[in-house]
Amino acid sequence: MSHGAEDSPGDRVRGLMRRAGQAALGTVLARGGAAHPYVYLVLVALDHDASPLLLLSDLADHAGNLAADPRAALLFQCAEAGADPLAAPRASVLGDIRKVADEDTRNRLRTRFLARHPSARTYADFGDFHLYAMMIERAHLVAGFG
Repeated sequence: MSHGAEDSPGDRVRGLMRRAGQAALGTVLARGGAAHPYVYLVLVALDHDASPLLLLSDLADHAGNLAADPRAALLFQCAEAGADPLAAPRASVLGDIRKVADEDTRNRLRTRFLARHPSARTYADFGDFHLYAMMIERAHLVAGFG
């Protein structure tokens, strides 16, 4: 995908999301009684419609956080090694992230996720791992510095 003047902001966000194999996931911390943000690095794949897909363990805080409150944010960035990360394009995507319940959909998305992240095959079949999908509500693109 090019990044010329003809690209819409949505096209640029989708392109950035497709290039990134990981993102920072922010959720609302469910324990401790205070609604603090909680952020961590996750592997991400995308469905055909660019919905982000995550493979998360029930043992991880973020799975419990999403069960209590599905609102979340993903920060995508593809900075070149050695480059100023603040000069690279990045996108924040906000929406609800929920466990994929439908078995046929889950099988299709699992195939997509593992095609993007073959190393995840080592744990994808563990009983505590589940696929999650984000329903994007809005996105914010920063095309470069500031």
